[in-house]
Amino acid sequence: MRDRRHLAGRWAGISRIDGRQKSSFACASPARHSCSGRSRLRKEPPALCPYDLGIRLSPPDRSPPDHHRMNLQQFRIVQEAVRSGFNFTEAAAVLNTSQSGVSKRIKDLELELGVELFERRGKRMLGLTEAGRAVIGYVERILADATTIKRVTGHLRNPSAGELVLATTHTQARYALPDVVRRFREEFPQVRLSISQGDPGDIVASLREGSAHIGIATEKLSEAAGLAAFPYYSWRHIVIANRTDPFVGRAGLDLAAIAERPIVTYGQGFTGRPLIDAAFRDHGLTPDIVVAAIDADVIKSYVSLGLGLGIVTEIAFDPGRDSDLVVVADGLFPSATSYLAVPRGRFLPGYAQRFIQLCQPELTAAALRAAIGPEPR
Repeated sequence: MRDRRHLAGRWAGISRIDGRQKSSFACASPARHSCSGRSRLRKEPPALCPYDLGIRLSPPDRSPPDHHRMNLQQFRIVQEAVRSGFNFTEAAAVLNTSQSGVSKRIKDLELELGVELFERRGKRMLGLTEAGRAVIGYVERILADATTIKRVTGHLRNPSAGELVLATTHTQARYALPDVVRRFREEFPQVRLSISQGDPGDIVASLREGSAHIGIATEKLSEAAGLAAFPYYSWRHIVIANRTDPFVGRAGLDLAAIAERPIVTYGQGFTGRPLIDAAFRDHGLTPDIVVAAIDADVIKSYVSLGLGLGIVTEIAFDPGRDSDLVVVADGLFPSATSYLAVPRGRFLPGYAQRFIQLCQPELTAAALRAAIGPEPR
């Protein structure tokens, strides 16, 4: 046993025969393992090494301790911290953890990376550092890929079951999608359908981070990097009024006449609002928008109360259902196109592809796959 310890010490590079350090020797039978077969010790013949004596040695473990190793939870915390506007209290609440836990995990990650990811002023987080801005895209991609892995394996277990997540606006969910959803459910009764409503920026973020399969909106989707977008349908804005409004029955209404009245319409960034603003601006007009909402039903409710004229998408108006309202002008605004979008290079279940085809029957499966691009190999 003493000889084994003695030789093991030499193998690690230290010999204690006479209290001095000497270079370790290599094995006399290098063909059996990775030793060089040469000895640099003058007093010892190259006859034995720890391997010959049955001693198995491993190089020292210089990897960081477990609590300093990168993990998905740290990435989720970084992502949520950015989403919350660098409010760690809010991020902790979303992730169901403590603020101190959030701070510690971020510190551990920064310690391992050797850089600070967040700008700090005392205990306050002000934003991302240059390093933080450089890595946040990779963090989001890793988390999205982790979600994709779960979806791929779930789809392999049962291709006709799973979950389809749609990220869309209220207008699309309320007026454009009901019939498509009904037909989809008839074909895939085992697929759970989740509809997440938000503004176009939220929809783009949901697609990029992998929390939604398909996005549906008018704004931003067709220009967003990393997304494959397909035209869904085109539409126009119309002007509506209460049945008692003086504009009812009046012919030849133009934008100048509309601009003289109080207007109720969509909020900024929703349902073609930029087209409305641009139309008035191009004619040198400033509309008096007294109420802005994201929901066409809210707009129609206030128009019914007589608060002003309403400007809504044509699909939101049904003469039978909206019997207290009348269309007083059409064709004053340019047409708009709503889009379907999916992330490029990501796994898309067969039932998600079928949902897109129900929305856009002219889009073939081959064209859809070509637009999405190859999945990672």
